[in-house]
Amino acid sequence: MHTHKYFLGVDVGSVSTNIVLLGEDNVVAEAMYLRTQGRPMQTIQEGLKTLREKIGNSAQIIGVGTTGSARQLAATLLGADVVKNEITAHAVAASREYPEVKTILEIGGQDSKIIILRDGIVVDFAMNTVCAAGTGSFLDQQAARLGIPIEDFGPIAIRAEHPVRIAGRCSVFAESDMIHKQQLGHPLPDILAGLCQAMVRNYLNNVGKNKEILGPILFQGGVAANPGIRQAFERELGQKVIVPNHFAVMGALGAAYLAQEKIAQKKNHMSKFRGLQLTDTCFEARSFDCKGCANHCEVVEIRQEKQILARWGDRCGKWSATVTEVQDDRTGEKTVAVTS
Repeated sequence: MHTHKYFLGVDVGSVSTNIVLLGEDNVVAEAMYLRTQGRPMQTIQEGLKTLREKIGNSAQIIGVGTTGSARQLAATLLGADVVKNEITAHAVAASREYPEVKTILEIGGQDSKIIILRDGIVVDFAMNTVCAAGTGSFLDQQAARLGIPIEDFGPIAIRAEHPVRIAGRCSVFAESDMIHKQQLGHPLPDILAGLCQAMVRNYLNNVGKNKEILGPILFQGGVAANPGIRQAFERELGQKVIVPNHFAVMGALGAAYLAQEKIAQKKNHMSKFRGLQLTDTCFEARSFDCKGCANHCEVVEIRQEKQILARWGDRCGKWSATVTEVQDDRTGEKTVAVTS
């Protein structure tokens, strides 16, 4: 029986956990977008369980990469071969899918970022993780307030004939302005289109400030599903904006590509992946404050059935340095050693 081999990419954020299974032929075999809901470990396990049911026993995962705000946690659970930040992961995926890309616009549920590339290399970037006005969560809130499914938000917005101007610098002011426009009797498409334009102006004036935005331009992240936002970007930039096929999971796709590169560089080509059976494993996360100095670092500790798998969060390395993983190059067996 032929064994299909794949690279696994996992992007764990505050809103979503994205999983991509990339074949050796660089074709995406599976892509999953899951709600994290404050349960990153359980969400990863649930995603892998679904993956195991889909690919069966005739598949082998030969490399794993993680990214996102909880990338270190995901790496510990999975046994990742490479751990990279979101900027790198998104840039790698975009460059592989569109080698000529020069600008990446990314808007997710809780944050947004812009990445500037030249000849496939990241030369500049910026992120916004503070204000909700330019993120997907704000659009979700407004769609719920207006009583429309978020999936209908964009299609309604692009039907606008005379978009109204809405203050988009602050989510509170934007909502108040929307209510005011409703009270004046403006039609819903014009209000939604106005909100899309306000959100794009906010993004370009903050995240994209002083950035040289050249085409080709890719629009990534969950908000890229909204054609109203895409239309607003094209209107403001005066350029075509491309939404890639896997726009919602580009971070995970980039992590899978990075895992592919990492495994190719290893002499034995063996992955540290702990196996799909970890869906049945009980993991526990806890934290404690180190009293060793004035920093009082919060140290995060991951345990598997009372065995310490990893620690991080300490600036000096006092605690993280005590956890090491040893792999037998011949058998691939991994053991974790905790030293005092």
